Amino acid sequence: MNTINLSEVYSMHYNQLFHLSYSITRDVQLAEDAVQETFIKVWKKANSIQDDGKIAAWLSVVAKRTAIDILRSERKKQGIPMENDMLVNLGKEMNQDVEQEVEFIFFMEEIRKAILRLGNTYRDVMVLLVKHELKGKEIASQLKIKPASVKTRIYRARKELRALAEVNG
Repeated sequence: MNTINLSEVYSMHYNQLFHLSYSITRDVQLAEDAVQETFIKVWKKANSIQDDGKIAAWLSVVAKRTAIDILRSERKKQGIPMENDMLVNLGKEMNQDVEQEVEFIFFMEEIRKAILRLGNTYRDVMVLLVKHELKGKEIASQLKIKPASVKTRIYRARKELRALAEVNG
């Protein structure tokens, strides 16, 4: 092959190798990549060809294997394809979740502000319940009161919070 001009080999066999690569990849860019990779491999191994008459067959084998390798690597990159409808619906769900989350954050902030307006007896219970997410027994332990008293204070605090919400709402 040293006696053969590589640019001449390229121009003579490009179309054949492109069509072969395209029949495997079914993608124009991937087929072009496969042909380019094939000629890079040929250029690196140019001195290993013994019979100039077998260049076309050798190029075809190299192109076929290269196209298969490129196709495999592309499939690994792509993963599982999602239908367009699924992507649109997923986007809508994500936006709804974000909107709901923001609304919830604002709602919780309003509750915290309202809790701070409660009297000390109810405020302490509600701060431990809402902010620190403690259970009734844990609140009773923290405040050194009976669990029944915690339930009563929570009930009365909620009642007072509803009244505050009606006045402000």
